[in-house]
Amino acid sequence: MAIEFASKGDLEEKTISFTEIGKDLWAFTAEGDPNTGVIIGDDSVMIVDAQATPRLANMVIEKIRTVTDKPIKHVVLSHYHAVRVLGASAYEASEIIMSEKARAMVVERGQEDWDSEFERFPRLFEGHESIPGLTWPSQTFKSRMTVYLGNRRVDLMHLGRAHTAGDIVASVPDQNVMFTGDIVEYESACYCGDGHFHDWPTTLKAVRDWRLDAIAPGRGDALVGEKQVNAALDFTEDFIRSTYDPVARVAVGGGSLKEAWDACRAECDPKFADVAIYEHCLPFNVSRAYDEARGVDNPRIWTAQRDKEMWAELQG
Repeated sequence: MAIEFASKGDLEEKTISFTEIGKDLWAFTAEGDPNTGVIIGDDSVMIVDAQATPRLANMVIEKIRTVTDKPIKHVVLSHYHAVRVLGASAYEASEIIMSEKARAMVVERGQEDWDSEFERFPRLFEGHESIPGLTWPSQTFKSRMTVYLGNRRVDLMHLGRAHTAGDIVASVPDQNVMFTGDIVEYESACYCGDGHFHDWPTTLKAVRDWRLDAIAPGRGDALVGEKQVNAALDFTEDFIRSTYDPVARVAVGGGSLKEAWDACRAECDPKFADVAIYEHCLPFNVSRAYDEARGVDNPRIWTAQRDKEMWAELQG
């Protein structure tokens, strides 16, 4: 019997947490599923990452309505992945914001990414019939943009390539809090299938240099206090380096993708085998690290067919 992607067997609903990480700043988390940030301003609410479907987005809205009745006017998308963006329509926001690069990636590979992730994540895409189509921004920016929610300022910034080429963060300076998207994870594997391993540590350093009081990561628990913030940054950097280094040694030595997979498992299994979505991420991480080590700067587009071919190759 063929082995399926680990995520296909992940069918149990997760326990939701809704945690205040600063005054009127909330993190919606669910045991390693994609997180959503909530920023409440004087006159309106900003969402950071929309969830995979309107069904899941409505769960976020239910939590928001326990703490505020202010209208949701902005949805900020940290990058283009389907599990982050396809629930955006549920918020009925007047503005949807991405980086210029993230929008370009929707143009280039948005439908392919949707088809690929739909095959991999059956639980997250329950209720997919209500998705109206690809999510397009109403505003984009290159490196920095400031949004005012009344007097509350939110700085949106592209700090460098990491999880994707178009990653952005949302910083709330009055509380020294940042919503990082998948640049930072905590006790959850980093998905690196569209990542930039060489750039990622530098981008993490840019986050660290803010000396933040709290972070809402892309996956995993919200992090409050300098000790927890640094633990998440350390975890993410260790994961990135531990994934890339053994794969690169095999790739530059002329070894096969399967040999790179075995080398990565030998390094990463003892450290990360028990964290959320590790088994799901691993084949995509190895494939992207193998490509990058061989000089492929722009990640190849994942399609449902490429997923299957890669997985068959790794099964030997």
